Amino acid sequence: MSQNSILELEFKTDTGLGNRANIGIIVLRTDQTLEHEFANLLDLAGVALYHSRIPNEMEVTKENLANMEKELPVAAALLPALFNFDVIGYGCTSGSTIIGEKNVEKAIQVVHPDVPTSNPLTACKAALKALGVKRVAFLTPYDPGITTTMRDNLLVSGFEIPVTGSFFESDDFVVGRIDPESILEAIEKIGARDDCDGVFVSCTNLRVASIIETAEARLGKPVTSSNHALAWHLLRLAGIQDCPENFGSLFQVQLN
Repeated sequence: MSQNSILELEFKTDTGLGNRANIGIIVLRTDQTLEHEFANLLDLAGVALYHSRIPNEMEVTKENLANMEKELPVAAALLPALFNFDVIGYGCTSGSTIIGEKNVEKAIQVVHPDVPTSNPLTACKAALKALGVKRVAFLTPYDPGITTTMRDNLLVSGFEIPVTGSFFESDDFVVGRIDPESILEAIEKIGARDDCDGVFVSCTNLRVASIIETAEARLGKPVTSSNHALAWHLLRLAGIQDCPENFGSLFQVQLN
């Protein structure tokens, strides 16, 4: 055999990394947090995560959020249909509120017509229902207009919101740099009230997942967030019923 020849070798294929579930997620271009938190929350044997990024503006306004709707099919197309996704998520709570949950689903299913979808707002509602939380302490980083619109959505969906807190920050870059200790203090401040059953922290860019267990231990109530609820919902929709420890009470329950 000549030293310049190449020996053709045999190989076999298997089902790939996601032999239990392939999960797709559309991440905002400005998001600094979701991928990091999902890497931990979805670190289960046989579960593979694939992401694409969607163009968006750093300033969080209703107009900028609405503009993402036309980009959703483009971002969804970057997740190859050949991967046989079990579920696909869109990682923006405020965007899902402004665009509309059904419209988000339709935009993704233009490209992936038979694949179930979720988003943080839909996942939040499913998570709170599974946890038995009706009276919600609601925390956001947003300006009052977006916070109020999201709160109204939850109210119409049958939840009670006795207390709402916000960091009043519309710069998504700054939101991603809010330190977890500040978030924990805010959760404790609004969640300690007797007239709420649990806490929901909105925004995929806030670093909440690592403090969920601490917050629950201090409050004695369930706590969840956009990334936390979305990761759980995607797993359950994909048929993964695992209950990993250290992720708080939500990951110990099934989808109702």
